[in-house]
Amino acid sequence: MKNTQLWFRGVRTSKFRHVYGEPAKREKCYDNIKITKNAHDSQFCAVNPKFVAIVTEVAGGGAFIVLPIDHTGRLDFNLYRVTGHRGPVLDIKWNPFNENIIASCSDDCTVKLWHIPDGGLVTHLTDWLVELVGHKRRVAYIEWHPTAENILFSVGFDHLIIVWDIEKGEAINVLDLHSDVIYSMSLNRDGSLLATTCKDKKLRIIEPRSGIVKLEGLCHAGSKSSKVAFLGSGKLITTGFSRHSDRQYSIWDENDLSQPLATDTIDSSSGVVFPFYDPDTNIVFLAGKGDGNIRYYEIVDESPYMHFLSQFLSGNPQRGLGVMPKRGLNTSICEIYKFYKLHTSRNLCEPISMIVPRKSDQFHEDLYPDTLAANPALSAQEWINGRNAMPILMSLKTGIDLLPQKPVVLKVKPTPLLSQENNKKKFAFLSTTTTPDYRSKDEIVSYLEKSQKTTNNQHTKIQQLQQKFTNSITKDDDIPILRQLSNFDNINMEEIRKAFVRQSEELRMVRKQLVNSECRVKELEDNVRRLERQISS
Repeated sequence: MKNTQLWFRGVRTSKFRHVYGEPAKREKCYDNIKITKNAHDSQFCAVNPKFVAIVTEVAGGGAFIVLPIDHTGRLDFNLYRVTGHRGPVLDIKWNPFNENIIASCSDDCTVKLWHIPDGGLVTHLTDWLVELVGHKRRVAYIEWHPTAENILFSVGFDHLIIVWDIEKGEAINVLDLHSDVIYSMSLNRDGSLLATTCKDKKLRIIEPRSGIVKLEGLCHAGSKSSKVAFLGSGKLITTGFSRHSDRQYSIWDENDLSQPLATDTIDSSSGVVFPFYDPDTNIVFLAGKGDGNIRYYEIVDESPYMHFLSQFLSGNPQRGLGVMPKRGLNTSICEIYKFYKLHTSRNLCEPISMIVPRKSDQFHEDLYPDTLAANPALSAQEWINGRNAMPILMSLKTGIDLLPQKPVVLKVKPTPLLSQENNKKKFAFLSTTTTPDYRSKDEIVSYLEKSQKTTNNQHTKIQQLQQKFTNSITKDDDIPILRQLSNFDNINMEEIRKAFVRQSEELRMVRKQLVNSECRVKELEDNVRRLERQISS
């Protein structure tokens, strides 16, 4: 029997073989933004279905702008900004379970959380929700937990990774496992494992709750920065540089880091390559800082594990790329991924849609499997206690969340800390809808003061004793008046002082709610004017 060899293998079939990138028209871009020129290896851009946030260049301190997603075109140079950091902002990330909460880290060694009102900012934002202080040097990267609520990871130049519970405002765990600068981190799909790359050229897989290094191995031999991202089916991808400064990628088995499953050279450019993985389509996008192109590959289970599909070419290099979550994509044009590209040479943020060319505008179920929903699968305490859960999924066709069956666990509720209670009140207040009050400020203040006086008079100890004394004299004239007067000796001055302080605090909170309601009225009026302009145009 002759051993025949097939010389022509043919073209590999794939439904993503003809994916192409389509940049938005100029009027759909965000123009006239003074984008930061910081050389830090971060994206400087964060996107969700409501807002796009971009780190900007400022004379002192750190700032970033937040725009409603439809607020495109040429923008005012003096936009309202988030200006609470004392040093340059190095990374920003939206909360995956609350589209109005964004986290930022800075040169000032802090991580801060901000609430962005619907419709965008109406003034410079300097008041943060929570400030997380724990790093000794500047904070380089932050990452939200993919399935647990209120869990945030931060990486600092002090070689530490801190796991935060933002509801309590305190650190859950401090991972002191690296001897040099940490280049990147990535969490797997259920958030039970953390992968990092470091300047010591090692790739590590860490269990973040216990702080145990599960595996480690030598990564790319080059001295420049390397990046890591978890793939599906127990694999990872790293991008870095070879000993001869060629850019390359490697595929790894998360259970064996002794050597990569596959390694291939990309090109000989000098910019750091960032991997972006789409678990719904098994596509990896590789984009380099300072490049104008975006390459994309399809992940498979057999060798060589990555197949090159095509690339998006552009003559304008990118400073950073924000990624829109799947629930914010336009399924009618078969859009499977969407970047928000920050230009290096122009003050422009340009949306780029990755599209599968199909003639039908109906919903294509093979392109859009159930994707990540904006609901947490676990509470922070459940994850801290050792529980893992896959993310809650939603259908892009119906928009309905597919909730998993969660077992009911009866637990004794611990006594909450004061800071935890304060943060709960903040998040509860932000999730409520404010009812506008159209009375003038003077009318509301006079009404509140009058009602406060009436309420105070009804509840003070002296008023109660006076009322009791009067009723007693009216009902029982035989009781001597001196006996009634002796009741005043029982007045506890300490209780009166506490009642006064408590009522003063209530009055202060009412006045604060009044100011918030005025801000809300102004936001609603701005929204009405914007809608009127849209209707007229």
